[in-house]
Amino acid sequence: MLGINKISTTDAEKYLFDIVNRVAFAREPIILTNMGKPMAAIVSLEDLQFLQDSEDRADIADALKAIEEPGENITAEQMRKELGL
Repeated sequence: MLGINKISTTDAEKYLFDIVNRVAFAREPIILTNMGKPMAAIVSLEDLQFLQDSEDRADIADALKAIEEPGENITAEQMRKELGL
């Protein structure tokens, strides 16, 4: 997390408008801290969408890999029983 600005939640309340502008227009992520401990991040919508798309691609790759792996197939009914549904 080098180079990412950090701000306390107390200060973030005071400067929310400025923080939103920095994140939205300069695409500068901000780490919110509470008592010095990182608690959350504020990122631009573009960065959030990129992260979500990356996660989706990873999930798809994992699913395709799982489909190709040999293993025992079970029916939907067997799955429900195992899950207690």
